[in-house]
Amino acid sequence: AHPNTSNSIYNTIEVLQWFKDFKFEKTSETLGDVKMTVTQINAGSQHNVVPAHVNLVIDVRVNDAYSNQEIATILQEKAPCTKITPRSLRLNSSSIDLNHALVKAGIALGRETYGSPTLSDQAVLSCQSVKLGPGDSTRSHSADEYIFVSEIEEGIAIYIELLNRVIV
Repeated sequence: AHPNTSNSIYNTIEVLQWFKDFKFEKTSETLGDVKMTVTQINAGSQHNVVPAHVNLVIDVRVNDAYSNQEIATILQEKAPCTKITPRSLRLNSSSIDLNHALVKAGIALGRETYGSPTLSDQAVLSCQSVKLGPGDSTRSHSADEYIFVSEIEEGIAIYIELLNRVIV
């Protein structure tokens, strides 16, 4: 392939930097900032042909300060890309009021609130919800995801105590 100034892979460097650096205006009290991560990049078909375009997949974790449609619109207006196509706008973020009895009971048990940047079935709920799971959230969705038996045992004890405080 001959060198030229229209190599879409080289031109993507600025786009990747934009996605790395871009910050949305609204921050959620419970979920923090909207998070964007480039998770896939695909370009070229032959070793001797300069690729005409690059396709990126951007994983966006939307907080409860925005709807998925609002985020899609912002990205379509501001991102330095030719085209942005959302895979789905159906799975919205979820949260729970920090003054909810369940949250207060968890805090009384020494638990800390944390906005999980992971996707779960919770995303299809249209009511307040809390995700409380045993283990380390940073291990979720990793290549070697695992949980210790002791973490499951601790989780069971926490669930029982939490329910005892809320139900009675």
